[in-house]
Amino acid sequence: MYPINDRQYLKICAEIAKLMSISLSSAKKKVEIQIAKEGSKTIQEKIQVAQNVLKSCEKNDGDKLSSSEILDKLMETLEGEDNFLTED
Repeated sequence: MYPINDRQYLKICAEIAKLMSISLSSAKKKVEIQIAKEGSKTIQEKIQVAQNVLKSCEKNDGDKLSSSEILDKLMETLEGEDNFLTED
């Protein structure tokens, strides 16, 4: 599949990348996979697929924690294991 250089399409992919905290190329690949699954041919159909992926990401984004909250949760110790250290 050749790269799509439509400005609106790239803007939607950039929003997907921002919401998912991934690179632009990864977001574009995610959308291109969905385009291939649906068999979209015209640029308008491809933009519509990208918008559908964006809506899905926005819906799922409300359920996610921010990166700082995830890091805080990962850094918590389990009860009784405060002084436990694993060697590499």
